[in-house]
Amino acid sequence: MFFYVAAEVKKLVDDGWLKNAFNQYVSDMISVHRTLPDPRDEWCKKPDRYLTDLPATAVVICFHNEAWSVLLRTVHSVLDRSPAQLIQEIILVDDFSDMEHLKQQLEEYFEDEPKVKIVRAKKREGLIRARLLGARHATAPVLTYLDSHCECTTGWLEPLLDRIARNSTTVVCPVIDVIDDATLEYHWRDSGGVNVGGFDWNLQFNWHAVPEREKKRHKNSAEPVWSPTMAGGLFSIDR
Repeated sequence: MFFYVAAEVKKLVDDGWLKNAFNQYVSDMISVHRTLPDPRDEWCKKPDRYLTDLPATAVVICFHNEAWSVLLRTVHSVLDRSPAQLIQEIILVDDFSDMEHLKQQLEEYFEDEPKVKIVRAKKREGLIRARLLGARHATAPVLTYLDSHCECTTGWLEPLLDRIARNSTTVVCPVIDVIDDATLEYHWRDSGGVNVGGFDWNLQFNWHAVPEREKKRHKNSAEPVWSPTMAGGLFSIDR
């Protein structure tokens, strides 16, 4: 089966790929409040699984020339799928973007959302310094860092804050699922497919199977696992 794509549409598609390395044209057609499935294991949904007195967090999202629809979908997924009392603030750190939609248009979009703060770097800082800039503006006891092109699913936050509430020295990473770069389809793994981070002999980061010694400590595959490293993009940490 073949489909005819108008020249002007093809140009929009090609431009989106060139600017963002994903299909921005498709992203722009999808609601920024889209519904996602709940991929959690039943173990995670059990009542009283997590502490009731969890600390609030500041969600820090750094971006540079991010696509409009993707950035908004990231922020709305946090607002839409997090207990309100656990989100003290969402800090958007603009790492010296030069695209017009990320200037006044972004300010106006979130002007009625009191939890969203926009912090702008005065020069290109890079990811780590941008994160530190966000941390300096945060007031919550826990910092949660997210990429500007991700989406949170139902129940994503409580497990992260629960581990920190039980041990403040813990740095907690979520399971990172996949959003297809061409179709924007969301693909998830069940708890049996969870890996831990590590390095090969060339010091390249890779995902590895959970060691047997770690599996033996657990009664359920959805329980948190210790990992020597993390991907670095998404994590929560006590201040």
